[in-house]
Amino acid sequence: MATDGEKHSRILPGWVRRTGIEVAGWTLVLLGLAALVLPGPGLLALAAGLAVLSLQYHWAGRYLRPLKAKALHAAEQGVCTWPRISASVSGALAVIAAGIIWGTWTEIPPWWPLADTYWLPGGWGTGAGLMLSGLIALTLIFYSCYRFRGRQPAEPAAEPPVADAAEAA
Repeated sequence: MATDGEKHSRILPGWVRRTGIEVAGWTLVLLGLAALVLPGPGLLALAAGLAVLSLQYHWAGRYLRPLKAKALHAAEQGVCTWPRISASVSGALAVIAAGIIWGTWTEIPPWWPLADTYWLPGGWGTGAGLMLSGLIALTLIFYSCYRFRGRQPAEPAAEPPVADAAEAA
């Protein structure tokens, strides 16, 4: 019986699979870097890019493992109390509302004191990015509640103590 790897090698040549991994992984990494400064889920895209690249490169897996451990620990701590959950949901809904407002405003409000050239460009492109970020945040909050709610947050694994040269002597 053929394994999954053997099935894929019969369907796609190896160079097509490697090229697809390269293009998808580096595209996600670049989009993630751009989304760190633009509206969008930058860290998620970076993590997804590393996950795709880890299929091809061991170094990507080495960067992904601690990132995944820290993200799961943060998600677990983020849902350990109801005030944290409600603040996170409120923040995600505020980002979605900001995206709707950003997309619908086409004129400068009368209270804006600066000239037209200083107004941030609106439009549905930026608004959709904000709304997508808010929806992703809500999805991650609900997933974290499903996975971690009701358990005490675990402490991250402590690094082993380093022996001091003076103690060794």
